[in-house]
Amino acid sequence: MNDTAAADRRVIEIRSEAPRKPAPGQPCNGCGLCCLTEPCPVGMLASQRRDGACRMLEWNEGTARYVCGLLTGQHAPLPVWLRPAAPLLRRSARRLIAAGIGCDCTLEVESA
Repeated sequence: MNDTAAADRRVIEIRSEAPRKPAPGQPCNGCGLCCLTEPCPVGMLASQRRDGACRMLEWNEGTARYVCGLLTGQHAPLPVWLRPAAPLLRRSARRLIAAGIGCDCTLEVESA
């Protein structure tokens, strides 16, 4: 492996029950890879972070998939100053995160 490939590798903890990542362009299946890698633009605002897993990302035991807390209406992780905007964020989140457009994550997954 060359130095560039090694530098591009990251370790991300993903639940073993999570579905496999779909091919780019396919519908989102809740694998969580994109949000576990870094927050989307609205996730950066809500999470107050630019790197690492988005704090809005939640694991849903019932469906065995990751979901966006902004879409589910779970506002507990929102910063206090942003909580009054929670209803607006929830209504806008689908568009802001391009939900339903298709997977745009080009990362590859390797098992440990």
